[in-house]
Amino acid sequence: MTPHDDLPRPPWQQRIQVGGFNPFSTVDWPGKLAAVIFLRGCPWRCGYCHNPELQTRVGPAPIAWDEVEAQLARRRGFIDGVVFSGGEPTADRALPEAIARVRELGLAVGLHTGGAYPERLEALLPQIDWVGFDLKTDPADYANVTGVSGSGSRAWASANAVARSGVTHEFRLTYHGALVSPAAAQRAAQLAAHLGVEQFALQAFRAQGCNEAWLARESALPDELVARIAPLFPRFKLRSAS
Repeated sequence: MTPHDDLPRPPWQQRIQVGGFNPFSTVDWPGKLAAVIFLRGCPWRCGYCHNPELQTRVGPAPIAWDEVEAQLARRRGFIDGVVFSGGEPTADRALPEAIARVRELGLAVGLHTGGAYPERLEALLPQIDWVGFDLKTDPADYANVTGVSGSGSRAWASANAVARSGVTHEFRLTYHGALVSPAAAQRAAQLAAHLGVEQFALQAFRAQGCNEAWLARESALPDELVARIAPLFPRFKLRSAS
C-alpha cells in the first residue's frame, strides 16, 4: 500500500469511463510505441464500427483510472506516449484531466477522434502531441455513415480545427462500398487536401468486431479510387484489411 491509497480519488477519476487498455501498441500512433486508453461513449453509430461495445456509457466503468495509471507508471521509459481512443474519447468530460495527468507522468499524448465535439476538441488541441482523425466521408453524406443528422458539419469543423492547429496529425478514411461511395470518398479526400492535410491513410474495412451482419463481408478498395486519392497528399498510406 502506498501513502495515498487511503485517499479518496479526485472527482474526475471517479467519472472517467475507461472501457479498455492496451499497454503496448505499435499501430495506434504511427512511428511510436504507445499505450492506448479506450474511453466509453460515442454519439454516432457508424455501421462499420469495430468497437461497438464502447459506444455506450451504461453502468460502471470496467477499468478504474488508478489501475491504468499504475500500469503507465511502470511503463515509463518503455513507451513514447499514450493514445486516448474509443468510442469517441472527447465524449468523456473527464478527458482534459486525464490528459493533464498523463503529461504529468512525462508521457506524450495522442488522440483518436472522429470530431463529434468540435468545441471540446479545439480546447484540447494545445495539450495534444498527435491526432489521428477518422474522416468518414464528405460532409453531405455523413449521416449515411454515422446515422446522425448534422454530424457532417460537426466533423468538418473539427477537421478544420485539427488541420490549422499545428499539431501533428494523420487523417484516415475507412472505405466500405455499402456506406461510402467512391465519389464521396474522393470528395472527402479532396476537401482534406484543401485544408492542408499532408498525411492521409485510406483504409479497407475490417470485419473483425463489427456487429452489423449486412456489412460482415469486407469491401475491397477500388484501384481507381486509390489512384485518384494518393496523389493528393505528400504522405499517403494504403492500409489493407489484413
